[in-house]
Amino acid sequence: MTATRRAILALPLLATPALAQGWRPERPVEIVVGFVAGGATDLDARLLARFLEPRLGVPVVVQNRPGAGGEVALAAVARSRPDGHVIGTTNMPGLLTIPIERQAQFKLEDFAPVANVVTDPSAVSVPAASPVRDFVGLMERVRREPESVSFGTPGIGTDDHLLMFLLQRAAGVRFNHVGFAGDPQIRTAMMAGQIQASGLNLGYLLANPEGVRLLAQAGPRRSRFAPDLPTLREQGIPVEMASERGLVMPAATPAPILVRIRDAVAQTMADPEFTRAVEQRFCEVKNEVGDPWFARLREEERGWRRFWSETPWRQG
Repeated sequence: MTATRRAILALPLLATPALAQGWRPERPVEIVVGFVAGGATDLDARLLARFLEPRLGVPVVVQNRPGAGGEVALAAVARSRPDGHVIGTTNMPGLLTIPIERQAQFKLEDFAPVANVVTDPSAVSVPAASPVRDFVGLMERVRREPESVSFGTPGIGTDDHLLMFLLQRAAGVRFNHVGFAGDPQIRTAMMAGQIQASGLNLGYLLANPEGVRLLAQAGPRRSRFAPDLPTLREQGIPVEMASERGLVMPAATPAPILVRIRDAVAQTMADPEFTRAVEQRFCEVKNEVGDPWFARLREEERGWRRFWSETPWRQG
């Protein structure tokens, strides 16, 4: 075999690592958010954009495409060109549960995992002017007057909605579910007395406490950001729920491009300044990069399918 022939045969082996190191976006990169501006997912995306720009060498812009609990945006990402210029935000458990509870425009297999970035426990809150002073009082009211308490969420299949549904099942109560476009609208409705409770996330409410009273949070243990706020388990409700917010790309994205984006996100999550910025919003960095994240989600997907078959949450 000639030296030239050996060199030609070696090219494919060298191409992938070289491209992984050398691929650069050719235009601004979009992060697509499935909820309105000002909500927790949107704020995460804007923070990530700021840290990713210098690492990718192009502007990173946030595009809000709210609708159907995040389905509209995820469907758009799944259908986008897999050329590295479109990244989608994800919210757990909606990324798994939306395609289970309805004929959705996407499924988990439509995406390549970038990283799971932030975790933020769900919480139960009421308006500050509410006569309900604690979680026990809220449950007593709902038991006494089923469906008398309007519970606001960003839509069916979101973590807020599933928190409500799990509360109903565990406590034997029934709320009146009211869907909104996003977190700011839910908080405004609570402050105006239009709804009596919500499942807004702990980090969002700690950052926006005016007009709202926190009753409990759904993490596995008390949050270091709110050490006096009891968990649902402490209140006798065996329910845990959190919004895990991450990033995905279209499933057909070439491996070198995916590696480059994952690299930039991993560097961002390792940046102490990014961690401080996340913690200033009373959230924590999750830091699950690539395939191990989706391997865990596939396990959880099986559990949600069993849950759906036993107790469909179609009607909220």
